[in-house]
Amino acid sequence: MYKALNKQVYKSGDYTISPIRFEDRLDIMKWRNEQIYHLRQNKPLTEIDQDNYFKNVIQILFNQNLPDQILFSFLKNNVCIGYGGLVHINWTDKNAEISFIMDTSLEENYFQDYWTCFLRLIEKVAFVDLKLHKIFTYAYDIRPNLFKVLLQASYFEEARLIEHCFFEDNFIDVLIHSKINSFLKLRKASIKDTDITFDWATNKRIRQYSLQKEDITYKNHKLWFFDKIMSNSCVYLIAEINKTPIGSIRFDIENDKAVLSFLLDPSLHGKGYGKQILEKGCKEFFKISKVKKILGLVSIKNLPSIRTFKKLEFTKILEQNEFITFEKIKQL
Repeated sequence: MYKALNKQVYKSGDYTISPIRFEDRLDIMKWRNEQIYHLRQNKPLTEIDQDNYFKNVIQILFNQNLPDQILFSFLKNNVCIGYGGLVHINWTDKNAEISFIMDTSLEENYFQDYWTCFLRLIEKVAFVDLKLHKIFTYAYDIRPNLFKVLLQASYFEEARLIEHCFFEDNFIDVLIHSKINSFLKLRKASIKDTDITFDWATNKRIRQYSLQKEDITYKNHKLWFFDKIMSNSCVYLIAEINKTPIGSIRFDIENDKAVLSFLLDPSLHGKGYGKQILEKGCKEFFKISKVKKILGLVSIKNLPSIRTFKKLEFTKILEQNEFITFEKIKQL
């Protein structure tokens, strides 16, 4: 486990990145030796090299507050199919290079899919958890398939280093592709958000403060969610950072007022994102709606949310049945 990370495992469907596993070291060695042509590695690795690297370098990283690299095993259904992470981490300037290779035998059929999935997961680590400002790739100009994936994932070609490396008796260019950490954005919820909103709604840490305590089935959630996003009396927004959903805020309109409900992915609690979601959500709602009053109901046990409402100058107007009602009036 990495001391530098609050969260250790990141998932997307069947895919997971987990702190690099000792058991994967020989597979990783094999892939690196097979793909040495595009790596900054000047000779094939041996088992002794790999064992020493894991024991003398990797093991130390886990206990450092500010490691210079954070590496993961990339798994599909708990089977390692690649590895990578953030390397050359600059904690002062808040940037890092992305490193990733996959099982060589899978490249022909799955290169685009696996690279795309890995980028999505590593961006959660870099932008959401570590709050880095920028991540980038450094690659020899011999990998057109990689550059296509990066551009599709909204990375931009920041620099081309002309004839920067000597490769197979020729000097070749090096391309640097980057992505900057965007500010939190809100978008309308859509049917594609069914699964992530179900995961949030059924999470134990979120459920403990929920108004509704009944068990939620996927079938019922799907029907409820579809009804909400199609309703003219509901504004349902998803909060994202670099197109990665991190929470939601919903406004259910009742005559001249709206009752809000917001949540943040439990893995991100304590990082200030909840306040951003609530603040941006209310501003957006007042901008697009004629409603002038927002009410928020909060469990008296949910102290972080209570503090957030107060910081954003909501007024406490009622306390009963273990819930506090806050109110915010649109400023004219």
